Amino acid sequence: MADNEHHYRVKIEWTGNRGTGTSGYREYGRDHLISAEGKTDISGSSDPAFRGDASRWNPEELLLASVSACHKLWYLHFCAVSGVVVTDYVDEPDGTMVLAKDGAGQFTEVVLKPIVTISKGDAQTAQELHNDAHEKCFIANSVNFPIRVEAQIRSV
Repeated sequence: MADNEHHYRVKIEWTGNRGTGTSGYREYGRDHLISAEGKTDISGSSDPAFRGDASRWNPEELLLASVSACHKLWYLHFCAVSGVVVTDYVDEPDGTMVLAKDGAGQFTEVVLKPIVTISKGDAQTAQELHNDAHEKCFIANSVNFPIRVEAQIRSV
């Protein structure tokens, strides 16, 4: 494996067999377990609109979380090396997915809405560093839909 190549492995185990497998559309659960060696398991399902369990994470929520977390990690890096001290960062991203008549779907947009509190550094610089984070984010560079960032910077 080359130094610039990173590989990731997870396990997705379907746990929704209610005794008859996929004998009918309404006869099986969408539940699954997401796991990786040495990490806490994640209980997954489909969106409730697709017969999933609302108490479990669905793939669409996990995609939003991945986009947001990747952006945040790059943003914090750029702040640290630019003299901007972040003391709090909260994001509540919104994603829009559109379904086609045949049931296929795709995300058409994600909007990140981070509220960032800084204790040191220039607020304008803190705002501009979101552009750098967006350009470097591995997840943002891997998806085929636009990601907008509507950040708020607060100084304390």
